Amino acid sequence: MIGYITVGTNDLKKAAEFYDKVCGEFGMGRFMTTDRLIAWGGPGGGAGFGVALPHDGKPMTVGNGVMAAFGAKDKAQVDRVHKLVLSLGGSCEGPPGQRSEKFYAAYFRDPEGNKLNAFVMG
Repeated sequence: MIGYITVGTNDLKKAAEFYDKVCGEFGMGRFMTTDRLIAWGGPGGGAGFGVALPHDGKPMTVGNGVMAAFGAKDKAQVDRVHKLVLSLGGSCEGPPGQRSEKFYAAYFRDPEGNKLNAFVMG
């Protein structure tokens, strides 16, 4: 099982403003902040999601085929997150909807192009 995931950024402050709101919707608050990284997690759960300036000092680029997915509590939360992301300057990669009999999801990109998803099984 994956313990946490990070995506890159070229502007940690701007990314923090975006992800404070998105992670907050999932009940995750900041638990670690450095000059290069911010991580969010849930109560008693430790790390969950982080955003970081690239370790090698080179500009951040989007990974082709890379995506992080946030587990939602229900379809309404998937819908809210998608709407929130768009209001924060993100872009739609696939509106909320039933993808298969047991998988409801919305796909989006953050303002720097990282691909993300919110989903619920059922």
